[in-house]
Amino acid sequence: MSEPRTIDVIVIGAGAVGENVAGRVVQKGLSAVLVESDLVGGECSYWACMPSKALLRPGTILNAARSVAGAREAVTGTLDAQQVLERRTSFTSDWDDASQEEWVASAGIELQRGWATLSGEREVTISHDDGSTSVFRATQAVVLATGSTPIVPPIDGLPDLDYWTTREATSAREVPASLAVLGGGVAGIELAQAYARLGAEVTVIARSGILGNYPKEASDLVLDALRGEGVTILTDTATNAVRKEGGRFVLEVGEGRTVTAEKLLVSTGRHPHTSNIGLEALGLDPKKLSRDDTGQVPDAGGWLYAVGDVGGRVQLTHQGKYEARMTGDAIAARAQGILGNSAPDWSPYASTADRGAVPQVVFTDPEIAMVGRTLDQAREDGVNASETSLEIAVAGSSLHSDGYKGWAQMVVDEDRKVLVGVTFAGPEVSEMLHAATIAVVGEVPLDRLWHAVPAYPTVSEIWLRLLEKYGM
Repeated sequence: MSEPRTIDVIVIGAGAVGENVAGRVVQKGLSAVLVESDLVGGECSYWACMPSKALLRPGTILNAARSVAGAREAVTGTLDAQQVLERRTSFTSDWDDASQEEWVASAGIELQRGWATLSGEREVTISHDDGSTSVFRATQAVVLATGSTPIVPPIDGLPDLDYWTTREATSAREVPASLAVLGGGVAGIELAQAYARLGAEVTVIARSGILGNYPKEASDLVLDALRGEGVTILTDTATNAVRKEGGRFVLEVGEGRTVTAEKLLVSTGRHPHTSNIGLEALGLDPKKLSRDDTGQVPDAGGWLYAVGDVGGRVQLTHQGKYEARMTGDAIAARAQGILGNSAPDWSPYASTADRGAVPQVVFTDPEIAMVGRTLDQAREDGVNASETSLEIAVAGSSLHSDGYKGWAQMVVDEDRKVLVGVTFAGPEVSEMLHAATIAVVGEVPLDRLWHAVPAYPTVSEIWLRLLEKYGM
């Protein structure tokens, strides 16, 4: 074992979140070491956000062309699955992190490859592939950015099978003839549509409904679209057992029914990756790890931080990167003695948006784009909330595509007359989301928002129609 080295900040996990917090503290004048046991760049770069959206985009473009008279007549073929897979691979650099490693070096961050474990107060021990170990001690902070891992449901027979997680689904080199998807969340539904459009026969098995965290009117648009494309979706359906027969997966889904498929994707959620990193030795419960708005882990002595999925707040890359920026600035400010134990809401050191202004997109076709809270969530939080909703049927949507189907909703805090939630569902609505995010984060009063005139003819005219229906 080498002699312990002292450095200002140790960041465990070199995904997008870890990279951002390390980069931020270095920009503020502190030294940092980034520790990674897998590819630098993390899940989003290689097995989640980027490759999954690369698999979806060609099908969305082809469907858009088929949705407009004059263009649809020019469409003479189907997706070239191999070209789609090769384009996907280009976004992952063929699962080579050399360019990410170069960025880390150029940013002035030290990279250590190996498995990191908290081995004492402010201390991290790194086990390297060659069997050696290194010990680092932090003068300011140790930051956990270890992400999340898939939840494996307790289904008889499943642990013994070679099923896909989202990693295998986003990195596959060929399209299976058939695919069963276990789970009706965002990742499972996105990949179900991607593979269906690439030529697979797809069946989704969901214990309840699909996309249950979104308003039903929005998720129903996605449900109808997928069923219209030939995807079989079994809702309110439990999977009792799984086995392999003749090289195919056989899922027992109750009432004597079975689903068979060449491949099985298990996409039933993720949980914070807190195991085997030494939390127990510090007296912390890995199952109850929490963080405050600055990223600091309570009752850990003021030196331990958690950002991104591992912090247990919001499992979204962009929100984790946001937390990383706030946490990096908080660490630097505390090192300079200009920040105490807590930080004011909406300050440069507090990830306040986590608590009610989170933007998120389901990149299916049609898309769902939502920021803030649904009506039920707002009322559960004690907000005197109302909702206004309508179909997206404006000049811009009719120009966008023939037979455009969409839906929009705004949730209003009636006491303050500001928006606390907005949802759009329809083709390419994600590009309208940031305007809604600004309105929610900025707490723009409705009487001022009334003066934000949407250009004509755009789909954004739906803002005007929502406000008119509300009573402006």
